[in-house]
Amino acid sequence: MVKRQAYQPILITDASRSQDDQLNSRQRRYLLMMGIRVLCLIVGAILVGAKAPLLWLWLPLCGLGMLLIPWLAVLLANDRPPKDQHRLANRFHPRHQDDTPPMSLTAEERPHKVIDGEP
Repeated sequence: MVKRQAYQPILITDASRSQDDQLNSRQRRYLLMMGIRVLCLIVGAILVGAKAPLLWLWLPLCGLGMLLIPWLAVLLANDRPPKDQHRLANRFHPRHQDDTPPMSLTAEERPHKVIDGEP
């Protein structure tokens, strides 16, 4: 009986996500973070209006969220994946160029035909 293996897609490329996908992801992250900022503002206003216990603790936490979240949201929204090669990296650290084609064998590594009577 032949056992069937589970289907696993074969990765044929290391292509990065499209720029539209990256932009949509960053926009969703930005909107989520700004929504959390608005939530901090609303919770802070409710706590002040209700004169909640431990107001001295909760109000600075809400204020900190309202100040730090926009800064982080902008940083993350402008963040892109790193480039494969930095433009100046090759000027300071030149790569060694290997002229041999990939997967090629040297003359010593190549298999030799064995003819009857010869080593």
